[in-house]
Amino acid sequence: MAEKPLRPCRHPGCAALTRTGWCPRHRPRHQRHQSAAYHGWYDLPLWTRALRPAQLLREPFCRSCALRYPPDDPRHRTRATVVDHIRPFRGDWALFIDPANHQSLCKACHDRKTAAERADGPAGF
Repeated sequence: MAEKPLRPCRHPGCAALTRTGWCPRHRPRHQRHQSAAYHGWYDLPLWTRALRPAQLLREPFCRSCALRYPPDDPRHRTRATVVDHIRPFRGDWALFIDPANHQSLCKACHDRKTAAERADGPAGF
């Protein structure tokens, strides 16, 4: 079986040739540690076919945008695309499936909330 062709490292200005996309010097260091054990729960049919769609039907607009903008502002009703856990579940199955712990957010608000949690919370995401 043929190997992948050598290509330059993805890091700007690095000419090192690699088959994986990154040379050892520039390989991204972000790895899932503690969350790797339970991050796969998002692929379970319970989440993809039941909990997530039910939440987006129940609350189709971003909760955070609705609180941030006045009702006459069009951004007040931003379509939600992400189901967020209000309190991070961190491996707690009951907290993961609890509908009272779910909220609908747009991607921008979810990314902002997640970044703030990672900055304040313990390492290992």
